Amino acid sequence: MSNVKELIAQDNGTLCFGDYSLGQKTKLSDYAFEGDTYKVKTFREITRLERNGSVLYESVPGSAVHNFKDSENQLSFDVESKDDIEITLGLEAEKEFKVYVDDTNIGKMKSNLGGKISFSIELNEGENVKVRVVKL
Repeated sequence: MSNVKELIAQDNGTLCFGDYSLGQKTKLSDYAFEGDTYKVKTFREITRLERNGSVLYESVPGSAVHNFKDSENQLSFDVESKDDIEITLGLEAEKEFKVYVDDTNIGKMKSNLGGKISFSIELNEGENVKVRVVKL
């Protein structure tokens, strides 16, 4: 896996976005994908993906995300960063989700009124993990 040099791209019906190697914040707006409009902001300190004006994904520090797929009951992606990251996802409000990292269940989480859940992942530079969030 590697950074996405175009900031956001499509690959086999999924999105790829983010470049944690950038020293300066870079953004791309009005990216059309499957009837929605996406905006990405990324650099070494943060990567943020918005869909139709709402936050869908955010990581601190920045990350590279591949195979990002959001369906009615599940969100999944592969993520890479230079260091440990905290991820915030914009999901459905006040619902329960199970979060898996590399097929290990890290627990149930309930989204807040704004639909957000947050969790941390320990990473070594260049390491990537698979994340899957399933609505219960």
